[in-house]
Amino acid sequence: MGCTMADDRNDAPEQEKTPAGNEIGADEMAQALSGPDEQEKRYDELNDQYLRLAADFDNFRKRSARERETILHYANERFAVDMLEVIDNLDRAARSDDASLREGLVQIRELCATVLQRHGITPIEVLTKKFDPAEHEAIAHLPSDYEEGVVIDEAARGYRMHDRVIRFAKVAVSKGNKKNNED
Repeated sequence: MGCTMADDRNDAPEQEKTPAGNEIGADEMAQALSGPDEQEKRYDELNDQYLRLAADFDNFRKRSARERETILHYANERFAVDMLEVIDNLDRAARSDDASLREGLVQIRELCATVLQRHGITPIEVLTKKFDPAEHEAIAHLPSDYEEGVVIDEAARGYRMHDRVIRFAKVAVSKGNKKNNED
């Protein structure tokens, strides 16, 4: 007996088409044909799972916010403890006699610089360098023997924390040689 293509299609598992024209398999059809109680049970399970996930995520979000707040609150603790050593030395210098006061202040200044460097804060070197508005703030423009645009004086030291400038250096910038300006 010959088999036709129509007979081959009858041997395949039953597949129905949804109203949208998509085919559904036998397992999906059995689930769709199961009673409303089964569907309600499955819906309740999925809804419960969704609610638990939503609650877990909300708890995670709140816990992360609390942790972030704690980190921000105590972020400068190590720096503050290091600075307390500087304060102690200033107190000792205030109680000392005048002869050793200057020496004590120089040592405290060096201690401050060390503490700042330990925390990634370094001074910006400016003297005899070309004026750079990304690091310098010009407060004066004076005639000098240096070429125009060179920093000739530093009124307040600038500082950088790691790669970011946290305070611009306040500087005086050269106008150039007086004699060349008069010609």
